[in-house]
Amino acid sequence: MRIALINENSQAAKNPMIEASLKKVVEPMGHEVINYGMYSADDACQLTYVKIGLLACILLETGAADYVVTGCGTGEGAMLACNSFPGVLCGHLCDPSDGYMFAHINDGNCVALPFAKDFGWGAELKLEMIFQQLFGFGHGQGYPKERVIPEQRNKKILDEVKKVTHRKLIEILHDIDQNFLRETISGEHFAEYFYPNCKCEEVANYLKSL
Repeated sequence: MRIALINENSQAAKNPMIEASLKKVVEPMGHEVINYGMYSADDACQLTYVKIGLLACILLETGAADYVVTGCGTGEGAMLACNSFPGVLCGHLCDPSDGYMFAHINDGNCVALPFAKDFGWGAELKLEMIFQQLFGFGHGQGYPKERVIPEQRNKKILDEVKKVTHRKLIEILHDIDQNFLRETISGEHFAEYFYPNCKCEEVANYLKSL
């Protein structure tokens, strides 16, 4: 699985630590981590949590990433922004049990974590435990066992509902503020990481035209 890491500007200084914690856990599982930044608070590309939502959508909807790990100060803004875009089912994780239950009950493709609130001594250990529970035991198997059938049924219903209530990505890219879009994809390594992995030629060509 190709896992994209995205940090917004208020917590950008923590990106190296978050990346190290994520890689430590998931690379031995056979997953690949691609770090889309921000890499430091001084990056030319300043990602707000709203831009994170758009970037997560672009990565997931085009197949450039299979999963997105992101967050902000509380994780709430990033979660809300991500869920406002098509193809993104984002959970808000605060502890390891959240990671396990989100993976098994909700079976989403994106998580938002609080990187400031309750993020003190031992924060990297907490992150590692969350990532272990999130990625280490499969997805969509339900929890608890007696709830497996209705949970899997509800997940399928939610996926179909989102197809109806959200527009196609290419339509959004055409209609959204173009300066906002350009800023969102102006990250230092965006072109290097995105275009070789993008599976949607229409979206790739449009973004290149900008």
